[in-house]
Amino acid sequence: MDNQLECGRQTLDLSQPQVMAVLNITEDSFSDGGRWLNPQRALERAIQMATEGAGIIDIGGESTRPGAIPVSIAEELERVIPVIEAISAAVEIPLSIDTSKAEVMTAAVAAGAGMINDVWGLRQAGALQAAAKAKVPVCIMHMQGQPENMQKQPHYENVLEEINAFFSQRISAVTAAGIETEKLLLDPGFGFGKTLEHNLSILANLDTFAHFKLPLLVGISRKSMLGEVTGADISDRMPAGIAAATIAVRQGAKIIRTHDVAATVQAMKLSYAVMAVDL
Repeated sequence: MDNQLECGRQTLDLSQPQVMAVLNITEDSFSDGGRWLNPQRALERAIQMATEGAGIIDIGGESTRPGAIPVSIAEELERVIPVIEAISAAVEIPLSIDTSKAEVMTAAVAAGAGMINDVWGLRQAGALQAAAKAKVPVCIMHMQGQPENMQKQPHYENVLEEINAFFSQRISAVTAAGIETEKLLLDPGFGFGKTLEHNLSILANLDTFAHFKLPLLVGISRKSMLGEVTGADISDRMPAGIAAATIAVRQGAKIIRTHDVAATVQAMKLSYAVMAVDL
């Protein structure tokens, strides 16, 4: 696994854990919907995130929370492109576009995004071809079902084996389309068509995906699994999120996607310092 991920004009150093900051330009994201719809506020938040130590910022214009309703291509473009252009001119860290739409991928990379983060794993119409042409890293996430219905009785015979099989199939598909293996990242998709039992099993066994020899991206921040375990409301789940992030990094995760940037950066620095003792 190469520790330097080339993201357009910037490089993400994966020799130590990195924090991916969440910036949702949406009205209905489960945690921060509506907060950053104003482009100037979004820019100010991005600059703050970079100052707090984020290694990369993930910008999304469509909520993928359970029950979320899709938005049009035009609306998603209107939300994210001005923000990406402004942020890419103001910060020196890579930007990621959180989208499943081919048109948004293409426009976002042209505007300054250096990574594609797709919860559909490039399975939507034209996405595979758009990502291949973009020539930037791509994160492939596992999801059972789709956001509208994914949490309605998700079922697996063996969740780890089925995610492994999905990753194998998608890696074959995307490399056949011309995307280099070195540009791929994997995300097991916590909360995307999984029960609490499934999520805990994945977190306890993240190293089962190590055989792919690809960077692992984990997004657990503020998710319902944390609330189910702790009883905490969305606004009070940061301690559990940091604990989960620390567990994930010890299991091999390279990127932690979070809303709580400064606290998670501190936790990742300590985790890496302890891990480095054994290197």
